[in-house]
Amino acid sequence: MELSIFRHLWGITEAWETLFPRIRALGYQGIEHIMPEDADRVRFRNLLDHHRFKYIAQIITTGATVEDHIRSFRQNVERAASMNPQTINCHSGCDWFSDEQSKKYFSEALEFEAKLGIPVAHETHRGRILYNPWTTEKLLKQFPELKLSCDFSHWVVISERLLETELAIIARSAERCIHIHARVGYEEGPQVPDPRAPEYERHVTAHERWWDMIWDAQRRKGMKESTLTPEFG
Repeated sequence: MELSIFRHLWGITEAWETLFPRIRALGYQGIEHIMPEDADRVRFRNLLDHHRFKYIAQIITTGATVEDHIRSFRQNVERAASMNPQTINCHSGCDWFSDEQSKKYFSEALEFEAKLGIPVAHETHRGRILYNPWTTEKLLKQFPELKLSCDFSHWVVISERLLETELAIIARSAERCIHIHARVGYEEGPQVPDPRAPEYERHVTAHERWWDMIWDAQRRKGMKESTLTPEFG
C-alpha cells in the first residue's frame, strides 16, 4: 500500500503559482483544499494538473436545520465533483443534531453520494455530527456504507483525555477510514504546542498507535493507496 501525503491550504494566502512548486519540491503528492470560488476554479484545476497533484476537495455543510445541511451537502458535493477530486472530505452537520436528525442526514447524504460515484469521507470534527467517539460508533453501526476521515485529535480534546478506554471504537472507526488528518491533540486543545516536547510524548505515541490501526485495517481491505494530510495549528 502506498502512502500519499497531501498539503492543506487553509490559513495560507500565498499565490498558488508560487506555492505549488514549493509544495511539490517538499515531496507532497496532493493538495487538500476547500473549493475555490467559481472564478478561480479553472486556474486551480490547471495548476493541480500542471504540478501533477492529486486533489481532495474539502466541503463544509451549513444551515439552521438538518434540511439545510442536507441541501448544503448536495450542492457542495455537486460543485466539488466538477473539479474531479479523488475524495471529498466533509464537515457534516452539527453536534446539536438529535439521533433522528443525524440518521436523516446520513440516510440522504449517503444515498446522494452513491449516485455521484466519488467517495466522501465524513470527518470526525468538533462541532459536527461525528464530534465524539460514541455518537460516531452508533452511526457506524447504523450505516455500513459510512466512510470516515479520521482526525482523532478532536475526540481527545472533546473528551479531555486520551482514548485508552475507547480502543474498540477507534478500531471500528479505523475499518471505515479512507483519509487521515494527522494532528496530535491533547486534553486542552486539538494540537499539542510542540509534538517534540517530552511532556507530549504519550500523546504522540497514542496518535501514532491509532494511525497504525487505520493502516492495518486498510491493508486488510486491500487498499492500494492511503491518503494523509498532516496538520499543525
